[in-house]
Formats: sequence, structure tokens, C-alpha cells
Amino acid sequence: MLEPLLCKKGLVRFYDAIMQAVLRVFNFSLLKCIVVASPGFVKDQFFEFMYAEAIKTDCKLLFENKGKFVLVHSSSGHKHALKEVLQDPSIASRLADTKAAGEVKALQQFYHTLQHDPNKAFYGVQHVEKAAEEEAVEILLVSDSLFRANDVATRRRYVSLVEKVREASGDVKIFSSLHVSGEQLGQLSGVAAILRFEMPDLDFEDDSDDEDQIGAAAAIGND
Repeated sequence: MLEPLLCKKGLVRFYDAIMQAVLRVFNFSLLKCIVVASPGFVKDQFFEFMYAEAIKTDCKLLFENKGKFVLVHSSSGHKHALKEVLQDPSIASRLADTKAAGEVKALQQFYHTLQHDPNKAFYGVQHVEKAAEEEAVEILLVSDSLFRANDVATRRRYVSLVEKVREASGDVKIFSSLHVSGEQLGQLSGVAAILRFEMPDLDFEDDSDDEDQIGAAAAIGND
């Protein structure tokens, strides 16, 4: 009987730690949707625990925002499962206006364009900068990690790229490097673009890095 009891106590500590993190970190006034995902019934048990504790402690903040929580099944508890969760049609409508959903949709659009109209899908900073100079960028996808580069010149380069695209009425999507979609974009050098019109036959003296990523782009796009 001791082992199940210890297991239960461990789960209670785990759920309490998550609940305290939610209360400490989340700014509910800025959040439209909070996805709780897990295999099995872990998500349901956590949700029941959290609101049982909210009743005990009279936590009005949780009750005021109860409708923002969405419970979703995932195949695993690893971070890569976020991709399948965010693509689940059952929650697409709830996430339609959120930043994370916008990032996933933009990345999916990029991969589709890369596969079906590759002259309108660029990645790698040299190619994307050239497209921006021609005011050809319709959607710019860029990782926030590039704005935290140690080299000041590198940070300024990407800030300038963003400003140039916006000045030409392009849409800029800044991806969180902590999100699964941001990690995928990072594998494509952290910057990519969907173009308004085709720009074939671009040549650069040193584009070996971009060439090395072609296979990775195709592989990720087919996941």
C-alpha cells in the first residue's frame, strides 16, 4: 500500500508545482487560450486538482479565467508533441487568433510553397535580403533568437531586414525559439520568406549553408 501512496503524493507535488507556475508566470489578461495537453488522463487529473485547490484557497483569478483552458490529448509529454496538438482541428478554432497558431500556419504555408512553387519560397539570410530589396517578400518568418545574437552587427542586420519588409507592406512573423515551430525555423537558419512573385536563379558567392539546408527543409516539411 505504501507505493501507491508515495506515487499519489508525488503527483500532488507535481500538479501543485505546475499550478504555482501558472499563477506566477501567466499574465491572464494577455492570454486568449491556455492549452493543457497530455497522454491519457493526466491533463484531466491536473485540471481537477487545480480547481479543487482554487476552491480551497478562494483563487478568483483561476475561476475568472476557467474558460481559457483547453484540454487536449497528445501522443506524448515531450515538447515535439506540441506540433500535433496545435494542428489538431478540434482546437484550431480556439487558437485561430493566437500568435502560436499564426506561427504554425505561416510555417506550413512556407513548406507548401517550397514544395510546390520553390521560386517563391526563400530561406537563408542572403536570399531573403535580396528578395526584400526587390520588395518581393509577402511574409517574413524570423526567429527571435537572431535578435539576441552576441554580435551587434548581426542584430542590426535582422532589425534592418524586418523594417525593410514592413516598409514594403510585408507581413512579419517573429517566432519564439522556445516553441516547436521556432525550433523548426531555426533549422532553416532562422529566417525564411514567402514571396509575392517568383525570383529564380539567384546566385551568391557563399551560399553553401543554404544548400546544406535544402534536404533538411524537405524533410521537415514532410513531417
